[in-house]
Amino acid sequence: MGEINMLAIFLAALAFFVIGMVWYGLLFGKIWQREAGITDGTIARGHNMALIFVLAFLFELLIALMLGHQYARTNPSPRGLMMIATGFGATIMAPAIGINYLFQRKSWKLFAIDAGHLIVGMTAMGLVFLAFR
Repeated sequence: MGEINMLAIFLAALAFFVIGMVWYGLLFGKIWQREAGITDGTIARGHNMALIFVLAFLFELLIALMLGHQYARTNPSPRGLMMIATGFGATIMAPAIGINYLFQRKSWKLFAIDAGHLIVGMTAMGLVFLAFR
């Protein structure tokens, strides 16, 4: 078993976090807000955004830690490394939220935005780990 690179894990989580900022801010912010049923008023009412961001980053760290552990255990090729990262987003994370959204009667547009974020975020994580090879 190889070593788990904690710097790569932190930077991979940070990459996912930054992707989320761009994804839900500049790219799809207003559409996502509408589809999720979140108004500007809801955001302005003082929900603890700092806590939400900290917890989101901690969850992303957990994902990166698991991905780093997977890489340390299997030592995949660069191609395999990216297939694991992107595949995890596309075939595990996105379908998992898809199942929830079906039962919650969420829109396909919301699913596409959220699933796309997970797939792109996981790909970014993979690229960070690849850079540390």
